[in-house]
Amino acid sequence: MSDVWGIVWLFVLLIVNAFFVGAEFAVISARRSQIEPKADAGSRAAKTTLYAMENATLMLATSQLGITVCSLLILNVSEPAIHHMLEIPLQLTGWSEDVIGGLSFIVALVIVSFLHVVLGEMVPKNLSFSLPDRMALLLAPPLVAVSQVFRHVISALNATANGVVRLFGVEPKNEATSSYTFDEVANIVAHSTREGVLTDNTGALSAAFEFTAKKAKDIAVAMPNLVCLSEAATPAEVERAVAQHGFSRYVLVDDDGEPTGYLHLKDVIDLEDAGEFNEPVPPKRIRHLISIFRDTDLEDALATMRRSGVHLARAFDEEGTTQGVLFLEDIIEELVGEVQDATRRRL
Repeated sequence: MSDVWGIVWLFVLLIVNAFFVGAEFAVISARRSQIEPKADAGSRAAKTTLYAMENATLMLATSQLGITVCSLLILNVSEPAIHHMLEIPLQLTGWSEDVIGGLSFIVALVIVSFLHVVLGEMVPKNLSFSLPDRMALLLAPPLVAVSQVFRHVISALNATANGVVRLFGVEPKNEATSSYTFDEVANIVAHSTREGVLTDNTGALSAAFEFTAKKAKDIAVAMPNLVCLSEAATPAEVERAVAQHGFSRYVLVDDDGEPTGYLHLKDVIDLEDAGEFNEPVPPKRIRHLISIFRDTDLEDALATMRRSGVHLARAFDEEGTTQGVLFLEDIIEELVGEVQDATRRRL
């Protein structure tokens, strides 16, 4: 092969190498949410791209095989051509054959490596990172075609790689991850709001992001700030508390001031006709008070209270000491804004 053809093959192989690199990063970086609408609209390229994303490990194996073959061919075909072209002018220097051969090899290796890294690796990689969806639609279909042609070789390579991965106790995944992190979603909402694409007049979206970052201790009401009743409270005392404070729920405490349960107004409203108005509320009427660790995520605390069917929960610390009481309505207020107790007195 002549030196000129060696140079031609160098650039041909660089283009092919760039294709495999760009396709590899595009399949990984593309967002499924941007590709699916095009596929639903009938785009064949988008459908093929979705297939590539759902079989990411096969596509990576195809890309790696292509990159390896191109790299080996560049070194074995193009590097000798450049090496030989450099020897001709260097022979005019009168240096020994060993010096000329060594210097030509070093210069040729530097030139080939520079072109391979910049044109064959970095440029396509940066393009795929900057325009992942467009590059995926452009490069994924031909990558899938190559994978089908060499599917037996690629399947064998992929199965071998997956087997090695499993030896490390890791289960390989076929599909590229296209989900968003919490911060990414928050940034998308903030940007959309600034651009006028999304409106959040009630503040519900912003509250939802803040909600996920809060702990039970952030909204638990401290014991000194609660209106509590004795665990031996009578319906008459509950009625007086409602008349005075306007709340519909009251925490019951023992002699040590520890919460033991709670009462709702409707739990005692029918006891007046039963002649039990001035007798302690029957234990079966007292509602159970669950306990939640104060550093529990607020969304987990909400889920626990919903599963238990309770409206109040005791918040405790590492030593088991009661730090306050968590109200279901206070948790809901973090999401939807202020919720008024229907019986609460308006001041």
